Amino acid sequence: MGISYSQIQNGAYALILAQVDGPYRIPVVIGAPEAQSIALRMESITPPRPMTHDLFVSFAHAFGVKLREVFIYKFEDGIFSSELTFTDGERQVVIDSRTSDAIAIAMRTSAPIYTTREILDETGFIMEMQTEEGEDADSRHSGEDIADESATLQGPKLENYAVEELERTLEKLIAEERYEEAAEVSEILKRKRSANS
Repeated sequence: MGISYSQIQNGAYALILAQVDGPYRIPVVIGAPEAQSIALRMESITPPRPMTHDLFVSFAHAFGVKLREVFIYKFEDGIFSSELTFTDGERQVVIDSRTSDAIAIAMRTSAPIYTTREILDETGFIMEMQTEEGEDADSRHSGEDIADESATLQGPKLENYAVEELERTLEKLIAEERYEEAAEVSEILKRKRSANS
């Protein structure tokens, strides 16, 4: 559903997973590199050079290996544990993984992510926030709520840039491999373009 800077753990991010056709949300604390990788995919930004998760997916595809699913099977001491299930058409292999890496790879392969009812009950919450216009937060964000609390770029200054200036800024940030900031600029661009259309 989205990523925001973690208020609990310094230098970490909170990734919010949304239940398909359901009200539950699960917060997963992830590190900055994984947050960057996931944010790039959510914003459909292609870096000039492949990142680690892109490289992993390309390697698997080159050898005819497909990710079938991710299964978040355990939650213990505040940490989620996951398994990746791969197949080459003949055999199936299950590999243990950090949940943040598993999600970053699943997003690049459109593989489903599952968990247990127990984990959903223990860690999940139901989001029922209302916006000023009265619509619920889920319909307003529709899966694109990236790093809203970041103070690096989303100040009023960038909001006042023209579309062309934002496009140039985005290109520069991608060229400099500053992907988290690029994702924020991309979000502002989307809002400006939809407002102009």
